[in-house]
Amino acid sequence: MGRSWTSARGAGVWLTLVERPSDAAAIEVLSLRAGIALAAALDRFADGVVSLKWPNDVYVDGRKLAGILVEARWRESTLEWVALGIGINVHPPASEARAIGVRAGASRLSILDAIIPCVRDAAAQRGMLTAGEVDAFGRRDLARGHRCVEPVNGVVRGIDARGALLVDVGPDVVAVRSGSLVLKEEP
Repeated sequence: MGRSWTSARGAGVWLTLVERPSDAAAIEVLSLRAGIALAAALDRFADGVVSLKWPNDVYVDGRKLAGILVEARWRESTLEWVALGIGINVHPPASEARAIGVRAGASRLSILDAIIPCVRDAAAQRGMLTAGEVDAFGRRDLARGHRCVEPVNGVVRGIDARGALLVDVGPDVVAVRSGSLVLKEEP
């Protein structure tokens, strides 16, 4: 999308975990499942409420704390591996007013110790999101009830078990499977 990204040395935790999931269908929801796990692990390092923005962002008090990117490698119809890229601001970039870091004094190693087991566990899960995971996302969903202008114009109603964003567009609620969520008044 033409975006650039830089980070000062020691300013964050940036990693890629390579996993070999046993359920290729679960890849559809992996960024959401990993986000739910990541948000729960980051609770103890945040000075505010940790929330989620579909499909792959973690926020604290309306400012971006972390993001997740998932890339899958296939050999014909067989999943070989997935790479989960995770970036967490320890200290927010000075040039990004909409970014936030973790609580002062939190060590990068403590953050790694907290996040790696839960994200690896998320990658090992099978199937679509469980009702409990959909509820967990809903409790942290910063967009629910807010008007969005992308990927469609409407009011965000949450997500479904397949990881689709549910948007009320008037007479219908549509399930959107890809794109970026842009709120009318972006948090």
